[in-house]
Amino acid sequence: MRRVMVTVVAFLLVCGCASFPAETSPAPPVVRVWPPLDAQRARTDRGLVIKVRGGALTQVMVHERGEPVPGGLDRSRTVWRSDWTLKPAAEYTVSATATVAGGPTTVALGRFRTRAAGRTFKVAATAPLPGETVGTGMPIIIGFDTPVEDRAAVERAIEVTAEHPVEGAWRWTSDTRMVYRPREFWAPRQRVTVTAHLAGVRAADGLHGTVDSTFVFTVGRSQTSTIDTRTHQMVVRRDGQIVQRMAISAGMATTDEYTTTSGIHLTMDKGNPVRMVSPGRDEGEPGFYDMMIEHAVRISDTGEYVHAKDNLWAQGRENVSHGCINSRPDQAEWFYTTTLRGDPVVITGTDRTLEWDNGWGFWQLPWEKWRKGSTTPDPSDRHGETMGAARVNPGLP
Repeated sequence: MRRVMVTVVAFLLVCGCASFPAETSPAPPVVRVWPPLDAQRARTDRGLVIKVRGGALTQVMVHERGEPVPGGLDRSRTVWRSDWTLKPAAEYTVSATATVAGGPTTVALGRFRTRAAGRTFKVAATAPLPGETVGTGMPIIIGFDTPVEDRAAVERAIEVTAEHPVEGAWRWTSDTRMVYRPREFWAPRQRVTVTAHLAGVRAADGLHGTVDSTFVFTVGRSQTSTIDTRTHQMVVRRDGQIVQRMAISAGMATTDEYTTTSGIHLTMDKGNPVRMVSPGRDEGEPGFYDMMIEHAVRISDTGEYVHAKDNLWAQGRENVSHGCINSRPDQAEWFYTTTLRGDPVVITGTDRTLEWDNGWGFWQLPWEKWRKGSTTPDPSDRHGETMGAARVNPGLP
């Protein structure tokens, strides 16, 4: 179908012999569409823009395979932009109506096609998992199957929508992984939806996304554990109320690796049992161990767990572990059973600090430093209730 531009002008019909002064009718509005109507290999990464000069847009309808394409008008009603990039190898139909007060109406009708993608990329892994219920400290982690060069374009395409909206920001930890963290812990008992609007996004030269993907997770009850390695005590609070007190033993601190890290940890995963082997030591060397540990909840990437250990003589009195937090077997089993991934575990009392990139130590970074890892750091650049996403702003050539 060829593009069609229709201008409708209202005429005043006058009968009789009386003369009237001539009136000048306003010029019809001029509508411009980018990508141009009739295009056969339109770019996808700049989205769709419709602009009017000499009037205002009163109606815009854009469809792809019969589905409406989301977008919005600016305050002056002279520019309409698609919310996201365009799908590769797709046909779009456009109908845009512009009017001028007391004057004619212009209707732009037509269609265009986008070019096919060459190399493609997609979401390869996520945390949380779809449908998972997590703790209030849980980050959102997205891994891609191919290195991303244009991080800003990808970051703008990820939409995070929570039932209780908060300020948040992405941070890239590698060229294939990005991490989202709210400024404060999530409010408990709410659903969070993550949508990667990757179809049409240009991640690198010749590398485009072809599909969008969405997953939903639930933030469960609030549970935070505090551990003081000096008093050898662990206190678990749920929704602000103490639900468990546990005598513990922490790292013996004879070496750096045997020193428990202080800071805001998150529970990452758990196993029963977990095999634990001494790092950097061979069998027969001093300090070597290889054992199966029950009800172990991991809190870092450097071998730290909260786990069961039948050394009641030390718990509550002395730090004798290789860096883990151990507690009475029945209490460790209770903690293991009630823990969700992303529950905060705050440890104090040692001279070794948890690094922000050790496991999920992301809360170790102050908010302003965390935001510096984002390619779109302005928190006011938001999309509805979106956190960490921005509208596509392609402009016209």
